[in-house]
Amino acid sequence: MAIYTWNICLLLLQISITVLAGRDFYKILGVPRDASTNQIKKAYRKLAMQYHPDKNPDDPEANEKFQDLGAAYEVLSDEDKRRTYDARGEEGLKDMGHGGHGDPFSSFFGDFHFAFGGQGHQRNHDIPRGDDITIDLEVTLEELYTGNFVEVVRYKPVAREAPGKRKCNCRQEMQTVQLGPGRFQMTQREVCDDCPNVSFVNEEKLLEVEIEPGMHDGQEYPFVAEGEPHIDGEPGDLRFKIITLKHPLFERRGDDLYTNVTISLIDALTGFEMEIKHLDGHKVKVVREKVTWPGAKMRKKGEGMPNYENNNVKGTLIVTFDVSFPKGELTEEQRESLQTLLNQESSQTVYNGLQGY
Repeated sequence: MAIYTWNICLLLLQISITVLAGRDFYKILGVPRDASTNQIKKAYRKLAMQYHPDKNPDDPEANEKFQDLGAAYEVLSDEDKRRTYDARGEEGLKDMGHGGHGDPFSSFFGDFHFAFGGQGHQRNHDIPRGDDITIDLEVTLEELYTGNFVEVVRYKPVAREAPGKRKCNCRQEMQTVQLGPGRFQMTQREVCDDCPNVSFVNEEKLLEVEIEPGMHDGQEYPFVAEGEPHIDGEPGDLRFKIITLKHPLFERRGDDLYTNVTISLIDALTGFEMEIKHLDGHKVKVVREKVTWPGAKMRKKGEGMPNYENNNVKGTLIVTFDVSFPKGELTEEQRESLQTLLNQESSQTVYNGLQGY
């Protein structure tokens, strides 16, 4: 009886292994099993750009890796599929009709335009197309520092069949007319086809724009074929232009951040220690153990904005100090005490402070 029970356990273990056999989608995307949807989207987009076949024409494995990424994203970004995958593995998804060989890359970003090495989505210039649309997208400096996903509702005109016919594909053709024996005349005329009539109806579509860490003001995020439609051709493109909102504490210049700190005269003379709350909430410690004069600067390397090409590299935080002088008047005794304490005589110098600019 014990042997029989053991065999049953072995059989059940084999069945479990078979059911759970398949690709490890979490490993493919490089995310933990408790990863959030945004983490999955961000990992997929980054790796899909890296392994896109257009970017790796000489890598025979690029296409397979790209397909694996697509399958992993398709499953893990869908709550129901992810739940089934976690419980029964890839094999269990077959009951849900999951083929695992789709390409959700374009649908994920609305046919996002990736210009690999200056090349990307190639259009046929013989086909008429609608106008491109550029929309300003206001983002905070915090979003540009940490990254974020922004959902935008787009009301897009979509062609729908309407009653009747319309003239389409119109073109100029040469027509030869016989005027008499041996006499001909060539004339140009417009020739059109009869096409089904269409009307444009606005439909709501949700677009998801990823604000990547280190993106720059004015940078554009394109969606191919999401612009104005053309009744006889392709729609134009939609571009979101990054506009950075003014920040109350920091100013960005390239990958560097600038901020100003006002300190008291006592702190300026005796030194001080303080913390500056950064864009992601972490604290930057500032320590001065010497005299700080108005306009003095402190550079904190690695505390600036992340570099767009390499987020592991960050710019510099430049802190400029202002000194708040006490208001009111000093008594004669206080003046003498200060002169004795500072051991400094009254002195004035006139000079051209603009030299060197």
